[in-house]
Amino acid sequence: MIHVLSLTTTDWRSFYQSQMTALERAGVEVMTLPVPSEHRAREDDVERRTPLDYARYLPQVLRAARDDYDLVHANYGLTFPFAVAASALPRTDLPVVCTLWGGEYLDNPYADVIRRFTARADHVVVPSNAMADRVDRPCHVVPFPVDIEQFHPIPRDEARERVGWETDERIILFPYAPSREEKNYPLAEWVVDGLPDDVQLRTVANQPYEEVPYYLNAADAVLITSRYESGPMTIKEAAACNVPVVSRDVGFAREVLEPISDSHVVADDDALRPRLADVLAGDCRSDGRAHVSGYTVDEMGARLHAVYDRCLETMA
Repeated sequence: MIHVLSLTTTDWRSFYQSQMTALERAGVEVMTLPVPSEHRAREDDVERRTPLDYARYLPQVLRAARDDYDLVHANYGLTFPFAVAASALPRTDLPVVCTLWGGEYLDNPYADVIRRFTARADHVVVPSNAMADRVDRPCHVVPFPVDIEQFHPIPRDEARERVGWETDERIILFPYAPSREEKNYPLAEWVVDGLPDDVQLRTVANQPYEEVPYYLNAADAVLITSRYESGPMTIKEAAACNVPVVSRDVGFAREVLEPISDSHVVADDDALRPRLADVLAGDCRSDGRAHVSGYTVDEMGARLHAVYDRCLETMA
């Protein structure tokens, strides 16, 4: 069995939890060490870590790395320097796998530092081909899986009763906290305010993960206006619920949505509103579930296990 020390900034995120499930099913034993404190978007503000939190993290990582691990896997670019430091400890010589999540090189003051430590990793994993194109070295593309058992179609009225929304409204879901600048809530407001009919724009953030499928199914459509993305996972989750999505051309949006009916990816912001109007006029669900069922937890586990195997073969 492979033993992995996993470093992450946010162990509560759904795609990180999916990775843990994938590795467990693949026969990999993982110990997660998150950065102290928390970085989380609230409805009107963002709770942020301080440099002191990262200073506290370094000795924690170095102590943990002295245990019996086969490799260290750093998730998100800000953990990469700590993984490289752990690998340099005397008598550890741990190989380093780094997973980029998507926001590391865009509007990030630490982008140059992250690039330098990405270059020192033994292997780099990215969630999409779009992300691979931004990394100046070979990468393993390992898509984030979607839990199609949890994310499934639910009748719209039933979902709205569950989340407390009026059943006769037309509702567009912006599936993030408005405080997250990279998600570009002002653009979503502009798009919806200009629609010819009475349409409500609703947001959702920090809800229990098991409630998220109800919010997606309660919407007539999901609107993604992000400035940049590695994903977003919401696109796959909405597709698994057969909920139409209209998105800017970010992350893996085009890769996932292009074959799906009643969903659109646009390169021009001005096209968001007419595409969204088309979706509302059609009042149909998409066929997304049939197109995302291949993004499984087991597939992710097999691909990551193969990356780990290559690391250990190189070190042997």
